[in-house]
Amino acid sequence: MSSAPTVGSPGIGDPSTRRRGARLVAAIVTLIIAIGTMLAGASPAHAGSHGVGYDIGYGWLGSYATDSDGRQAYCIDLGMNAPFSPTSGPQTITSLDSLSRQQIAELNYVLARWGQSGDPNVTAAVALYVWSVADAGTYNSHGMSGDAYYVARAPSSARPTILANLATMRAEAPVYAVTDPSLSLSLDMADQYQGTLTVAANPSHLQGTVNLTGAVFGNGSASRTVGAGQFGIMGTPADGAPSYQIGASMSLAADGYGSQLSLYTSGGGEQRIIASVAGSPASLSATAQTPVIDLDFQPVIATQVASRFVEEGDAFVDQLEVTLTKGTWTRLGGARIPIIAEGTLYGPLDQQPAEADSPPLGSPVAGVERVTLNSAGSYTSPGTIQAPASGFYTWVWKIDQAAQGDYSRYLTGSFTDRFGRVAETSITPFQPEAVSTADQHLAVAGDPLTDTIVVSSSNGSWLRVDGQQIPVVFEGTLYRVPGVRPPGESATVDPDAVAIGTVTITANGPGRYIAPMVTAPAGGFVTWVWEMKKSSQPEWVRPYLADDWADRYGIPVESTSVRWPLHTSSLLREYNVHEQGRAFDTVTVSGFPADHGDFHGDGYWQTDVDELTHTVYGPFASDTELTDDLDLSTAPVLTTLTTPARNGVYQLGYTDTDRITPTEPGYYVVVTSFPGDDRVQPYTSSPADVLERFYVPPPAPPGLPVTVITQATPAALAGEPFEDLALVQGSIPDGASLVFRAYGPQSADEVPVCEEAFYVSEPNAVTQAGVYRSGATSTDQDGAVYWVETLSDADGDVLVEGACGAPGETTVVTVPPEPLAVTTTATPAVELGEPATDTAAVTGTVPAGSTLVFEAYLQDGDKPTCTADEIVRTTEPIPLEAAGEYVSEPVVFESAGTYYWVETIRDVDGAELVRGVCGAPGETTVVTETPPSTPTPEPTPTSTPPGELAYTGSGDWMLPFGIAAGIFLLAGVGVMWFGRRLAIYRERNGYIRDEDMDYHALTGRETIDPERDQS
Repeated sequence: MSSAPTVGSPGIGDPSTRRRGARLVAAIVTLIIAIGTMLAGASPAHAGSHGVGYDIGYGWLGSYATDSDGRQAYCIDLGMNAPFSPTSGPQTITSLDSLSRQQIAELNYVLARWGQSGDPNVTAAVALYVWSVADAGTYNSHGMSGDAYYVARAPSSARPTILANLATMRAEAPVYAVTDPSLSLSLDMADQYQGTLTVAANPSHLQGTVNLTGAVFGNGSASRTVGAGQFGIMGTPADGAPSYQIGASMSLAADGYGSQLSLYTSGGGEQRIIASVAGSPASLSATAQTPVIDLDFQPVIATQVASRFVEEGDAFVDQLEVTLTKGTWTRLGGARIPIIAEGTLYGPLDQQPAEADSPPLGSPVAGVERVTLNSAGSYTSPGTIQAPASGFYTWVWKIDQAAQGDYSRYLTGSFTDRFGRVAETSITPFQPEAVSTADQHLAVAGDPLTDTIVVSSSNGSWLRVDGQQIPVVFEGTLYRVPGVRPPGESATVDPDAVAIGTVTITANGPGRYIAPMVTAPAGGFVTWVWEMKKSSQPEWVRPYLADDWADRYGIPVESTSVRWPLHTSSLLREYNVHEQGRAFDTVTVSGFPADHGDFHGDGYWQTDVDELTHTVYGPFASDTELTDDLDLSTAPVLTTLTTPARNGVYQLGYTDTDRITPTEPGYYVVVTSFPGDDRVQPYTSSPADVLERFYVPPPAPPGLPVTVITQATPAALAGEPFEDLALVQGSIPDGASLVFRAYGPQSADEVPVCEEAFYVSEPNAVTQAGVYRSGATSTDQDGAVYWVETLSDADGDVLVEGACGAPGETTVVTVPPEPLAVTTTATPAVELGEPATDTAAVTGTVPAGSTLVFEAYLQDGDKPTCTADEIVRTTEPIPLEAAGEYVSEPVVFESAGTYYWVETIRDVDGAELVRGVCGAPGETTVVTETPPSTPTPEPTPTSTPPGELAYTGSGDWMLPFGIAAGIFLLAGVGVMWFGRRLAIYRERNGYIRDEDMDYHALTGRETIDPERDQS
């Protein structure tokens, strides 16, 4: 290389010559370089040839091509000849002359980084860098910077670029050159699956591909190109493997790194050339492996009961869904290991328990079941636990690691379900029932009858929802028992029993409840029957109830005897009885059951009392003492007689054993009494009954004036009998007689008038002082009836006569009010949107201030129900002034269905007088959906339109002929019109028919004028 001219060496010729020569040399060099470049591109370089660089006549600046491996190398001996002889090597060296290991590493880096470039500006910079390091003494021995001295071998235009490249190399080499490159891997596991791969490299920017075994990177791949750093990995053991290992391996090429160089030498002893050490794929490699990782897994259980409601005696079945929160199910010998899950069913509880981590202390346990698990998936519990009683039952499932034996080490830990989850809770419905006791053992017609029921659940707890006991509606019906004896107990209601009232009780849990009142009917036995129907409960309640329940019919303690009222009517044969004479009485008894006296009790109901007592009380000084208030316990008793307690007519005083013989003057009265028994009310006839009196007058003093004192029945109803009584006293002549007359009735506000009697009694023979009867009469009219008595002697002369309207001689007759009654008729059917009404026909006497209200109830079943749950409309009260028809306000129902009307009349105080029956005939309105509208057909004309002849004459048989004639007529007109139009068309277009030629000849016209020949 020293033989070539260099910048800064002694001159050759004058400058101009040198410039001309330089230009010539430059041109030749440029040509040679161009040709060399072309040849280099076309064929491989050979030893002794230049590589990539510049030669403008001052020496070569660039790389040399080696013949051993074809790489570009750079000379390091500035004083030696160019290496054009065949080269040997490369030989890897770690020392070079006196260079340090760092300098050798930097040379290796620069040669690897830029030495194989095809850019002369780069290779020229590499050559300068190598000279400046490997032969620094010679490089800088020219009295100037070696950079400036040797860069002159390149064209002036390239020099700035070459020097800039050189500066870059010098800046990077100390930074990136590494004397000892290295690579290491390590694996650290956070748990059985998550870990970190650490890559350590020198230099740190080295990159290569890492391959994992038994794991993947975060992107799911088992290989990844990385540099130094930490990288997350995820273990991927085989499914079911009990253990595994994770491995990592990495190899990378480290071209240009390390304190080493490739040295090439020439056989001719020329200078040495160097290049970077050519790396291989395995020039740097590292591996790492984890210890054996033992694996475990964690199954968890979620459950859902197979049925929300489980009947008593049925099995509880739970559906298990097993999933894994960690790992895969371990396999041993190719099979998954078995794991035992244990389910505890807690219950019965009276309500849905609150969800908790564990059951409360003391929670009842219905049973325990086990299920063997061998994979994730669905399982069903064995169903060996049957519902013992009503209540809520909730499952808690667990997997106890310690209970798994040799398999426990494969489980991460134990698992326990939460207590009280709704999805894991089944409900066994409860069975409400009631025991009732009639509150009245004995009653009379019109009494309020009530019943007390004790409500409970027969199969366990009364269930709760949201902390409140479930409300259950019980329905009680009071039946009138057919016949006159107590009912026989049976499971079903006697078909001949008549329901007289139905009430409901809403039981909000077990306890005692009193039923609403039902009015006692006429005499006889009544019995309560209670039932609980699921269909009568609110919709949400029904699933919690086990079944319908019904009471037995005729239970003695649920029955009441509405005792029959006893009636007697009696008449003493005569009113006046002599002292020591005999009185005779006839007593008619009614009201006893037909079999009274034959019923001997049944253990709950007492036997009949079969005896009537007839007591003769007296004497009394005055009949004014004989009132209803008479204290019979202290009253004087003449005698006491008895008869059987049966219906019938009894004659008293006609035999020696039942003589009625008064011993003293005065007034006597016969009182019939009955003590009462379980079927008949107690009874005592009235001491004030004048028909049961007789009188024993004292002996009359001679010459005592005759007097008559009368007392008429003060009041009577129209049609009922009434009479007058007269007390005759004094010296009565023989042959005297007494006649009674009744006048009226007339208004009590008018002056009494006694002109024409409507009743005249038969003459009563008056033989002695005493009380005499007029005999009974009656009238259908109301008003005041005035009595007048006349006492006459044997000759007919009046001894005493009463006055018209005298005190005590008036009977006021009143007409009883007609019973208030209502019959109704509702609109039977309407379409939705149409109004409906109910019409009430009120009869009888209407109390002042009464009002009428109509109610409508929507039905939801076959049985009529009119409760607060079904009511949809209540009309405004209608004032009632008198009997007549009253129409409700129109009601437009909002939905289709069946509606029952119920009318109610209340008095001025709001008390109920009359109420209709739910579902009564004629009280139903059926509302139907409105049918879709259809087009209305055009009406058929029924009258003759103006201008047309009316249809007359022949019968219907002419109509077809007329239609046919019309059709033929229309057809003929059409043919004529078409023919005429065709003729005009032909005429206009010059077409003349053969038959038209004759027409032309006759008329002398050559053409037909359409305008003139229209006719």
